[in-house]
Amino acid sequence: MNNKYDVAIIGGGPSAIYAAFELVSNNPTMRVVMIEEGHDIYHRQCPIAMKKVTHCINCKVCDIMRGFGGAGAFSDGKYNFTSEFGGWLNEYISNKQVEELIDYVDAINLSYGAPTEFFTTKNSTIGRTALEFDLHLLHAKVRHLGTENNLQILKCLYEFLKDKITLLIGKHVEEFKKQDAGFVLSLKNSAEIIECDYLIAAPGRSGSEWFSNKCRKLGLEMISNQVDVGVRVEIPAEIFQHITDEVYEAKLVYRTKRYGDLVRTFCMNPKGYVVSENTDGIITVNGHSYRDEKLHSKNTNFALLVSNKFTEPFNEPQQYGKRIASFSNMLGGGVLVQRFGDLIKGRRTNEHRLAQSFTKPTLDATPGDLSLVLPKRHLDNLIEMIYALDKIAPGMANDDTLLYGVEVKFYSSRLKLSAELETEIPNMFGIGDGAGVTRGLSQASASGVHVARIIQKRIGQ
Repeated sequence: MNNKYDVAIIGGGPSAIYAAFELVSNNPTMRVVMIEEGHDIYHRQCPIAMKKVTHCINCKVCDIMRGFGGAGAFSDGKYNFTSEFGGWLNEYISNKQVEELIDYVDAINLSYGAPTEFFTTKNSTIGRTALEFDLHLLHAKVRHLGTENNLQILKCLYEFLKDKITLLIGKHVEEFKKQDAGFVLSLKNSAEIIECDYLIAAPGRSGSEWFSNKCRKLGLEMISNQVDVGVRVEIPAEIFQHITDEVYEAKLVYRTKRYGDLVRTFCMNPKGYVVSENTDGIITVNGHSYRDEKLHSKNTNFALLVSNKFTEPFNEPQQYGKRIASFSNMLGGGVLVQRFGDLIKGRRTNEHRLAQSFTKPTLDATPGDLSLVLPKRHLDNLIEMIYALDKIAPGMANDDTLLYGVEVKFYSSRLKLSAELETEIPNMFGIGDGAGVTRGLSQASASGVHVARIIQKRIGQ
């Protein structure tokens, strides 16, 4: 069976969703198909999140990582208004354009019930205090949607799109290739063929490695992005409360004295929960939080990530991160957790020591020893960062601070793209985290709108 469309979108994450939204909002007759490997937003159900199991059971399709809404569907929905971090979109278009696109998507979110409250780091007390200890606070405005509101907004977007575009859910794109003036896509275990004039690749984080491999086969030039590897920290909420009450999320960057490497805080979740996620069978750790106070925990969690950018011949950032995470999976069957005091003393955390900890874990992880998992350079950097943070948040370096490993941010090798985010193949575009263009909700969504407008303009001409 052959199906002809104006635009085909591979993936169903934020960049794909807002590209489709923009296309059909301004041109209801446009034929658009979105192909998503995971489930729709109503059928994404993680057994851990539903409290049916305590450990990842390796579902065939991980509902945390795949499905309509992408890998961020079950996140706490931090929407950052900045071009300073969250991706590299400002390397293609101006900072002003990036910020205008982010504001545009925010207005859509507000129309679907996003909370109007926001936080800002501008003129914050913590920013000035952090500088005294060589910690640098990245400036931004942030709107905390909350996990529950984030899901509700995605449901509204799904309802808007389902009758205006063709949604192929639970379908895997086996191949895509250029043919005549358009493209042909074949689906796994299906005789169905998709034809389109324009192709938007939005594979998301979980599809980034697949997409990189396909692009290499097509002879497209790739640039290795940075690799971020580290741990998720969990502490009593009181330790960081003076920071989170003021700015909600503090993105702090520190250059270590020992190696000169950059370490940063990421994805801060006040009174939130640590969760595990599955990327192609590799179990890693993440976190989220709710806006509803009845759903709050007693802890705050955030990632500490060491950023490394490699040069040739290295060209597989996903594999590097996966290999490190696989050590944790090998030793603990999934995520490992270790008390900071045990790490410093050079001993593994066992069940007895964890049970005696004043900080109670929100994720049922395996007690273990992260020094057997993380490279020494990464570990040294993380320890130095924890002591630096202790100067602005006393208690951070307590023995009972919990470290979960491994947290990895899988960034695709970045495609060589034009200012229109067009590949070297005419009318084929790459957007979002999976194309290596962005690394967050706001810039990913903005990239989708940007490309949709380019396509609309070309079709109009």
